[in-house]
Amino acid sequence: MPTITVDKAVLFKALEREYTTEEFDELCFEFGIELDEDTSLSTKPEDQAQPPQLKIEIPANRYDMLCFEGIALNLRVFLEKQQLPKWSLTAPASGELQTLTIKEETMKIRPLCSGVVLRNIKFTQERYDSFIALQDKLHQNLARQRTLVSIGTHDLDTIKGPFTYEALPPEQIEFTPLNQTQKMNGKQLMEFYDKDKHLGRYLHIIRDSPVYPVIYDSNRTVLSLPPIINGNHSKITLDTKNVLVEITALDKTKVEIVNHILVAMFAGYADSIEPIKIISPHNNESREAPDLAPRQMQAEVDYLNQVTGLELSPDQIAKLLAKMGYEITPSTSDSNLLDVALPITRADVLHQADIMEDYAIAYGFNKLPRYYPNKSSAVAAPLPINKLADIVRLESAAAGWTEVMPLILCSHEENFAWLNRKDDGKTAVKLANPKTAEYQIVRTSLLPGLLKTINSNKHHAVPIKVFEVSDVGFIDLSQERKSRNERHFAAAIMGKTSGFEQVHGLLDRLMLMLKSTFVTREDGLKNLKLGGYWIEEVNDPTFLQGHSAAIKLNLDGKNHTIGVFGILHPLVLHKFELPYPVSTVEFNLEVFL
Repeated sequence: MPTITVDKAVLFKALEREYTTEEFDELCFEFGIELDEDTSLSTKPEDQAQPPQLKIEIPANRYDMLCFEGIALNLRVFLEKQQLPKWSLTAPASGELQTLTIKEETMKIRPLCSGVVLRNIKFTQERYDSFIALQDKLHQNLARQRTLVSIGTHDLDTIKGPFTYEALPPEQIEFTPLNQTQKMNGKQLMEFYDKDKHLGRYLHIIRDSPVYPVIYDSNRTVLSLPPIINGNHSKITLDTKNVLVEITALDKTKVEIVNHILVAMFAGYADSIEPIKIISPHNNESREAPDLAPRQMQAEVDYLNQVTGLELSPDQIAKLLAKMGYEITPSTSDSNLLDVALPITRADVLHQADIMEDYAIAYGFNKLPRYYPNKSSAVAAPLPINKLADIVRLESAAAGWTEVMPLILCSHEENFAWLNRKDDGKTAVKLANPKTAEYQIVRTSLLPGLLKTINSNKHHAVPIKVFEVSDVGFIDLSQERKSRNERHFAAAIMGKTSGFEQVHGLLDRLMLMLKSTFVTREDGLKNLKLGGYWIEEVNDPTFLQGHSAAIKLNLDGKNHTIGVFGILHPLVLHKFELPYPVSTVEFNLEVFL
């Protein structure tokens, strides 16, 4: 979750009350955010050298609280010190809107654009810093490191519309980047910022494209090269009065969410919010942005009350939800429905379940009645396979074996070549773009993880006895996702002797607990309804020849091979760098369900 740092004294002044750390922590908890740190309690020199700060963790979906203005506004509304503002657009005095024309070439790189003008905005150093910080937080979270959305802000008095959004070869784009004095083209800019700690991480978004996105004014002055950097010519300062915000994107929904958040957070410092006209000649589209009309939804009174355990009237529900910024009116068509007007700040509300959550927050989670949901369709219970796995875990631990939890991904060599096994290409699920050679496939056996664990602990005294109960994965074209999981049990022992008899003993104990008795091979093959298990010698290249056995099981009148155990082959020991003999067992648990 993002953490926002705000000035303690300024926030408490906005909330019209001084809070102790405990009181403010409780307020944050009630609202659904979390006070991470109050630096006034810190003994660190860097914290004592500046005014007390509050570090507040914000839920990842609350984009409207990524700055001081959003936190103060939402808490004031929650404390009923004010109502959420109703934002509206104002036409310019001249009657002509600023226009931004999107050229067809942008379809190759970053096709969407939106924007707004904030007229007569009043910046202080604190407001300016918050304005820049909010853009950075939006870039990191909602915009996915600028890959989906990027924001540019400009001093409108230094440029002249109409504006155009184009895509040109990098050599044809020349301008002076923000806070620089040297003019450079797009290609030179990429080389200049290649090692820059801040901007270098964004260059890959457009670097390899044959065309770069660029925004011009009517004098062909470059406003910005999204999503990398703005031009120095139109940079905003504390003296800026009129701000042009341009937002380019790949996602139609997110570009408008970003626009709404910027408007809602900083329109309070401006005299008016002025729309701009977005023109797309290539698809004959023209629109005004942003649209500040509230979104309309409906919620069921019975649903809100049933889930929370309350029995409040529609008027009482409306009053509570007003604390969360909603405007609620009873529906004229159905007494059980509420018409909900969602403000532009609440892009996170997608379903009446989200409204129900805010209803519970406004009422107070700790005040909700506690009752057993006897009308519920289900009561929580472990899945049968998990319950079975827990039984096996308990018995293995009781027998003196240590449980381990290796990673589910492994390298192709570890899963096949190091176990003397061949890949038929139809078994293992392979990652299309693995980050490292260690994580190439989903394991089809638990043995690589166990053996790597023993390798990492071989400095300990022997014998080392470990086990794991977990999933492996297989390609399965009959399934919807073309793969399936399978719950396995595996154990391994390394010691100065092979430990074969201990692995065999563990297998016998687990089979007994799984209600599968030992039978002879002859009896098992003759009478399929007899039940029970037996072992047969098998030639498995993973194990020393003549020292491995398949685990056979009669179940539901069928003969199953569920696993194998034995003493590992010396080549396997060499690959995993194990100095002593190792015996292992592995079998499928799901056949016992």
